[in-house]
Amino acid sequence: MSIADEEHAEELAGVGRIGTPSRLRVVAGRFFRSGQGRIGFALLTAMFLLAFAGPHLSKWGYTDKDFTAFLAPPSAEHWWGTLQTGADVYAVTLRGMQKSLIVGLLAAVVGTGLAAVVGAFAGYFLGWTDRTLMWVTDLLLVLPAFLILAIMSPLFAEGQWLLFVLMLALFLWMVTSKIVRSMTISLKEREFIHAARFMGVHPMKIIFRHVIPNLSSLLIVDATLNVSAAILTETSLSYFGFGIQPPDVSMGSLIADGARTAVYAPWTFWFCAGLLVVTVLAVNLVGDSLRDAFDPTAKRNR
Repeated sequence: MSIADEEHAEELAGVGRIGTPSRLRVVAGRFFRSGQGRIGFALLTAMFLLAFAGPHLSKWGYTDKDFTAFLAPPSAEHWWGTLQTGADVYAVTLRGMQKSLIVGLLAAVVGTGLAAVVGAFAGYFLGWTDRTLMWVTDLLLVLPAFLILAIMSPLFAEGQWLLFVLMLALFLWMVTSKIVRSMTISLKEREFIHAARFMGVHPMKIIFRHVIPNLSSLLIVDATLNVSAAILTETSLSYFGFGIQPPDVSMGSLIADGARTAVYAPWTFWFCAGLLVVTVLAVNLVGDSLRDAFDPTAKRNR
């Protein structure tokens, strides 16, 4: 097959793509016309700015200790008060937000990417490929994710938090991969996929350039919602001491420490807990609005 024939086949396959700039503009317009979408986007932007720009506004670092102020209430010196150790609540809370947001984003991207690849391969090739991949998927679905992550927590020491992200992502993709598989089975019967196959375009190129891009709406929404799932999972693990390990901090470890003093020193708990609620709420609002933007008929049918 000549290069010209292959390029022609790819042009035919490109007819089925939905990720064009005009499509993205339409989706963005629907998203920002939604009050829920604007609120979620504004809140999420504010959370990121606070987490990554906020620490530069204070003279205290998250590792600093003020040995003249233990459990001190909010003041001009310590805006959100201090912990029992003399650490500045503002500094450690924003450090915890940074870690939780990074873990949530990376785990969501890796998990959704894995779901897209596994589901697309299983649905496109079927046969033994489908049976093997779906067997692995079903096996991971029945494994106790929380218990496995807890057992492996000693490996998540300082400097090894990327391993924690990968393990967290490993348990986020299975349900989505089954949805991607079903949609791929239907999608590969479309005319533009048949055209590419008949012209001899390599199956890998068809999957990565034509099948997965046509599932972009599902994958984008799934990745968005996985962010909040990953943040909550990381927070739960860290709360019980199985997530991000000291001397680093995360939202979960801070909430666990603050819960012990929440009654008589509420600033050690409520600032961190409140920011966690706002962050997860913002991510869910963005996810719901993206789903409605990609499929406006779903909103009318609810």
